[in-house]
Amino acid sequence: MSGGDLVIVIVALLIIVSAGWLLSFFTVWLRAWLAGAHVSILNLVAMRLRKVPCGLIVDCRIAAIKAGIKLSTDQLEAHYLAEGNVSKTVQALIAADKAGIELTFERACAIDLATKGTGKSVIEAVHTSVNPKVIDCPKAVQDKMTIDGVAKDGIQVKVRARVTVRTNLDRFVGGAQEDTIIARVGEGIVATIGSAETYKQVLETPDQISKTVLDRGLDVGTAYEILSIDIADIDIGENVGAKLQVSQAEANKNMAQAQAEIRRASAVALEQEMKAKVEEMQAKVVEAQAAVPLALAEAFRKGQLGVIDYYKLENMKADTAMREELAKNR
Repeated sequence: MSGGDLVIVIVALLIIVSAGWLLSFFTVWLRAWLAGAHVSILNLVAMRLRKVPCGLIVDCRIAAIKAGIKLSTDQLEAHYLAEGNVSKTVQALIAADKAGIELTFERACAIDLATKGTGKSVIEAVHTSVNPKVIDCPKAVQDKMTIDGVAKDGIQVKVRARVTVRTNLDRFVGGAQEDTIIARVGEGIVATIGSAETYKQVLETPDQISKTVLDRGLDVGTAYEILSIDIADIDIGENVGAKLQVSQAEANKNMAQAQAEIRRASAVALEQEMKAKVEEMQAKVVEAQAAVPLALAEAFRKGQLGVIDYYKLENMKADTAMREELAKNR
């Protein structure tokens, strides 16, 4: 094979490969052209070079055009490159348009990116806006199955509520989610029960709880609009007031016993102190008695006391001892 023939073969192969490569875009181009959503071949080639699935972009644009929503391939490409879900975003736009809900492509893209990794999607947000959903309060997955409040008479009231909400698409990005709604509703129910004079008042008018809680504007700053709050179940719990009184009485008793023990310990200490003082006085008496013979001996030596005086003193002591003994025997 000569050099010229080799060049011809190479050129032919290149033409065949190029034709096959361009032919792969033909079906996509034809599908878009027939649907009235024309996309140029060069645009399709540019998508492939940017590693954007042109088939997906074209199909989503066809669906949007057929639904009366004008979207360009650049808008869809930009959302795909931002790692958004193009298919669900377009579906959400179509669903919102058919339901008469105002939703722009930019807002739909923002919601789609905001829900990424949360288990939710933009199409779910739109569906919830069209068909409101019911949230159990508290959640069924929680260990605590009721919201407990205590009326002013001390009786506990157990309540389960159901909150009907609708997605607020304007506040969905950056708005609080279901957990905030549940927490706010629970707080409102507890406060309403606590303001009731008796538990009977709560049982007689359970709808008053719904009205009071609903008037608080609990959906402010959340991604939802609360449509209604319905009391699903209401029961009577334990007498919390009586338990608190019993606990207070027990605490008072323990405090009184502690104070009595303090006083008893103080009395015992005082008694021991008095006994010590008595022993001290007795020691001083013994010491004084021991000094008497010494004083008598000193008086004899100095001539201040005679023998007669000494015997008179002894007789006086004997008479005193005899009188004390007679007094004891009476």
